[in-house]
Amino acid sequence: MLKEIRKNMKIKKMKIRKIMLSASVMGLFPIIAIAQELENNIDEVTVTGTRSERVATDVIGNQAAISGAEIEFIDHTHINEILQSIAGVNISRNDGQESLISLRSPIFTGAGACGAFLTAQDNIPLRAAGFCNVNELFDGFSEQAERIEVVRGPGSVLYGSNAMHGIINIISKKVGDGHSSASIEGGSWGLLKFKASGATKGINNGFRVSASVVHDGGYRDQSGFNQQKGALRHEFDNGQWDISSNIMVMNLDQETAGYLVGLDSYKDPVFAKTNPNPEAYRKAKSFRYWSTISTQVADNVRWQFSPYARAMDMEFLMHFLPGQPLEENKQTSFGFQNGFYINEGGQYELIAGIDGEIAKGELKQTQANPTVGSAFLVNTIPSGKQYDYEVDTMMVAGFLRGNIKVSDEFTLIGGLRAEHMKYDYNNRMNSGRVDENGDTCGFGGCRYSRPEDRKDTFTNLSFEAGFMYKLDQDNNFYARFSRGFRAPQTTELYRLQVSQTVADINSVKLDSFEAGLRGKIDSFSYDVALFSMKKDNVIFQDNRINVDNGKSKHIGIEAMLEYRLPIEVSLRFNGSYAKHQYDFDYTHNGINWNGLDIDTAPRNFGSIQLNWAPADKVKAGLEWLYMGSYFMDEQNLYLYEGHNYFNLRVEAEAMENVMVFLRVMNITNVKYAERADFAAFGVGQRYFPGKPRGFFGGARINF
Repeated sequence: MLKEIRKNMKIKKMKIRKIMLSASVMGLFPIIAIAQELENNIDEVTVTGTRSERVATDVIGNQAAISGAEIEFIDHTHINEILQSIAGVNISRNDGQESLISLRSPIFTGAGACGAFLTAQDNIPLRAAGFCNVNELFDGFSEQAERIEVVRGPGSVLYGSNAMHGIINIISKKVGDGHSSASIEGGSWGLLKFKASGATKGINNGFRVSASVVHDGGYRDQSGFNQQKGALRHEFDNGQWDISSNIMVMNLDQETAGYLVGLDSYKDPVFAKTNPNPEAYRKAKSFRYWSTISTQVADNVRWQFSPYARAMDMEFLMHFLPGQPLEENKQTSFGFQNGFYINEGGQYELIAGIDGEIAKGELKQTQANPTVGSAFLVNTIPSGKQYDYEVDTMMVAGFLRGNIKVSDEFTLIGGLRAEHMKYDYNNRMNSGRVDENGDTCGFGGCRYSRPEDRKDTFTNLSFEAGFMYKLDQDNNFYARFSRGFRAPQTTELYRLQVSQTVADINSVKLDSFEAGLRGKIDSFSYDVALFSMKKDNVIFQDNRINVDNGKSKHIGIEAMLEYRLPIEVSLRFNGSYAKHQYDFDYTHNGINWNGLDIDTAPRNFGSIQLNWAPADKVKAGLEWLYMGSYFMDEQNLYLYEGHNYFNLRVEAEAMENVMVFLRVMNITNVKYAERADFAAFGVGQRYFPGKPRGFFGGARINF
């Protein structure tokens, strides 16, 4: 059946090349609405929902994507530049290549908060279960992707821990017809960027090599970075076996700028360029291998197997903590995804399989210099080694997912996943609330506490059930109920503070209901979704102690609308309105959190893209980005007012197969904050300032 899908797709693509595009992909799959030959159209395939190629319009539940054509046009340096065109997605760019994710959620911070999201490339998570990192998106190769797919809310039962608030899945560029390209770009603040991707294809084999090299001098003082990425892909297809294999490496060497402190400090253009932490830095390296092997093992049974291996190494100065300790962490992991696709594409379809993974993670935190500050800080945070531990993990999961076509118009889905996680923690220094020499700190003990060696296990169940009803050939309605979960991350279990010696916490669970209407009417396409989610066992810090008795509720509406005018102009709207609130009684400083908005959770944000193709091989895009106001603290006392600004992109063919392009970011030079929050203990309002107006230009050659 997979071969038939691909064959049909090739036939349709050949037809598309014969005509000008008269309609863009539904709002579900936003593309640049330009009058040129694009291979992405209404029958675009997706892989995220079922870990195999499917026609996107048959997916039950929300799923949006950025096409390869748009990735090439946007030519992003940071992934937030490309994902802000999807409703309900808010990627906060702190500094350099750092990021914080929001998918139908607030911006989460703190140890383990990154576990709310699953980031992946070709369905393989970027990090091992239990070892998430808030900045892990810089490990993916989004700059050279075929497309980027996003699921908001719990993923299907084919995904486990962390696929709770959503999935960001980077789809690697295939060998295709051997298309190759190279580009060079320069711009404000010393940006230099080079990208290249070349492919060769034989009868049964094909190779693609992709690379990206970026130097950014940084808008703020001593805040530049250098990043290199390289990927090798091999494809083999002899009619019986279909195998794709990938190797990717990444290196990041980044200076880091810290928060600006003081009410509206980001609005001062001179102060905004300063860096209170010029000593801060981050160095990261990663290596990843993965394959996807597919073959027909029986008339109606296809087997798909994906082995993978990962190795990461990172160190960074924790400039935001008293004493500025250095963190060094390493991870090595091996795993597989395994599935049997029974009666694929038929009236009754079943997907069943087992996933497995083993990993080893190490973390060391060392403070070189004495703590500066109050007597309390000086006495409770001594210099020296503060954590030194390793954790071996094992994950095994089984899943079953059914798809029933009751009629041509009505389809049902249902699925169940059981997942077991095991952690084996080994503390490599003394235990308890003492310094590295075993001495007790003043004021009742040291801040950092280390558990004794221990083992922890977590078993979780997730499920989904839903339906889709086709109103006609182009429009459908769907509804889906699902549960997502995440096991506690190792940093939440073993990187303890103050009096806590055992983190008695369990997995976080989220129940979600969503309903959506999507389709197209003539030149108008739309995708509108309503959602309501409740999260239980939320892990948070109560006086520096990790507890799991929190609850939250999330309700909202997301819309992606696009209208194409007959004069080669398209207008696309992406917007979200949602409430993210605490749903439990917890009193701090006399204020009960219950019913308050969660901090850094704007109720509304979105974007509008106006795209124009006045002539063949010429296109332009004007983008308006809008961020609503949000509370900076849990008690809703301090408010960031929000912002909006414009970006302009223009591209034209200078000569055959050579395109030149220009980008003007933040055209009107708006003063805004990429992120705003509030810190206690007299710090107050803090901001990461957004970049002022910037100019970037370059050329791309296709061959």
